[in-house]
Formats: sequence, C-alpha cells, structure tokens
Amino acid sequence: MVATVVILVVLLAALVMLRAVMLTRSRGSVPCRLRVAEHGWQSGIARYADGELHWIPLLGVRLRPRHAIARRGLVVSARREIDGGLYAVDCGGTTRGISLAMSADALTGFLAWLESAPPSAYLDVA
Repeated sequence: MVATVVILVVLLAALVMLRAVMLTRSRGSVPCRLRVAEHGWQSGIARYADGELHWIPLLGVRLRPRHAIARRGLVVSARREIDGGLYAVDCGGTTRGISLAMSADALTGFLAWLESAPPSAYLDVA
C-alpha cells in the first residue's frame, strides 16, 4: 500500500516536471507567478504571443493559457522586490488587479516587450 502511494506521488511529480519542461522549451516562455485580485500567487509559465502575454498554470491538464494579458493599454503601476529574488509588477490600465512576479532577467524582457509596442498601439489611449 505504501509503495503504491510512493509510486503514484513520484509519477505525479514526474508529470508536473515534464509539463514544466514542455512549456518552458517553447520560444518566448519564462517562469512567472500570477496573482489575481488579492488571491495567492500561482506558479506558471508566461509566453509572449501576438501582442499578448499568455499565462499558463504549472499545474493543470490543458496547455491553453488561463489568462491573456493584452499589451495594448497595459501599464505597470508598481514594481517591487519580493522573496527569492523575484520582482513583482502590478498591472494597471485595461488590466487591473493582476500582479506578475518573475526573475530580474524576465522582468527586463517583459518591460522591453511592453515598451516595444508599435506607435499605433496607443492611438486610442487618452
């Protein structure tokens, strides 16, 4: 009985690791935590695609993003260092109540992606 439980736990851990490796191997993907409206942090993978940041949870069955954050109208309202060398950014603008946490390198890439929007992307922002 104990051996069966141990085998199942090891198998589950291996599946989670396999999922994480598959998600991070694609181009433009970085490990990223997400917090929505004062709920706890959830670990996942952020992927840049078509003017959006797609966030996919680390635990789950589907490989589709749970959150798609559009670059258009996205404003970083606050930035701070949190535990473990991660940096959190609070998102404002059209995306309110979402915070992202990532490494310093990933944060640099995120801010560069955000600033590299074409000039026409902000024509409708007052």
